[in-house]
Amino acid sequence: MPKRHRIAVLGAGSWGTTLAIVLAENEHDVALWEFFPEQFEALARDRENKRFLPGVPLHDAIVVTPKIEDAIADADMLLFVSPSHTVRAVAQSVKETGLLAADAILVNAAKGIEEKTLMRMSEVLADVLPTDPSRILSLMGPSHAEEVSRRIPTSIVAAGQDHKLAKVVQEAFNRPYFRIYTNDDLVGVEIAVALKNPIAIAAGIIDGCDYGDNTKAALITRGLAEISRLGVAMGARQETFSGLAGVGDLVVTCLSRHSRNRHVGEEIGRGKTLEEVLKGMVMVAEGVRTTRAAVELGQRQKVELPIIEMVHRVLFDQHDPREAIDALMTRPLGREMPADPQGS
Repeated sequence: MPKRHRIAVLGAGSWGTTLAIVLAENEHDVALWEFFPEQFEALARDRENKRFLPGVPLHDAIVVTPKIEDAIADADMLLFVSPSHTVRAVAQSVKETGLLAADAILVNAAKGIEEKTLMRMSEVLADVLPTDPSRILSLMGPSHAEEVSRRIPTSIVAAGQDHKLAKVVQEAFNRPYFRIYTNDDLVGVEIAVALKNPIAIAAGIIDGCDYGDNTKAALITRGLAEISRLGVAMGARQETFSGLAGVGDLVVTCLSRHSRNRHVGEEIGRGKTLEEVLKGMVMVAEGVRTTRAAVELGQRQKVELPIIEMVHRVLFDQHDPREAIDALMTRPLGREMPADPQGS
């Protein structure tokens, strides 16, 4: 029987609520922290996240709290599940409590790149919190909360520098319907899951413009090439991008009806402005902010990201979506794969 943990789940959106349920089913002591008072009151009253995850009851053992100090008191594992642009603020709140145990395992479940610093989420946590960076991991992969919460079979990865700690996280979260693999390429996993969101916006644009399967297949393939180029330049392993956090998360986000990022692109492809689309959404589409950060990251690493750069133009420079696709299709011709240095 895996060790029983005291786990603080910091963020009660759809994914945070789902992971809290998974952990409670595994008989861990789970505290679910909700920042907004009205949402906390609704969760505590209804025992259901009607705003983000309607129809899925909270596990009876989950304690919902509006006080972050109550959530993390005596916790040996903290799960950060807020939107990526708020992870630093949440980490700062944790630090200010003075209650973070030195040997606590910190697990990030937010997908994104911080805009100002261009840090990955585990780097943000390491920057703020007084902890050994090897104790910071990420839980990532193709996993819509809408499906996991209904026990639809799903596989993701627990990524971190320390394999023993990754095994601890693996065992803590693994369920018959929720299979966890370990991966020690934290850079590759975090870059893959962050940059797939701008590509998913592009996939939505293709849908909104009524292009077909051929177009989207090419986009996903070339998008993966962009993501892996940047990741490898930052020290990631190439094979990571063929795994669950790479091609797995990219495919599900580009194709799924649950994908918020694909939805943003689809609405823009149909003629709406970014402002109009975002006003009509309850949940956060991480790809909008990540697009800005990814373009800067590509420039810093001197890596060409033609698809993501074009998404940036469409989102922020009002570039016509169809013209953007035409521009990508008429770029100078080249090789699909790098030239073989042996000349074979």
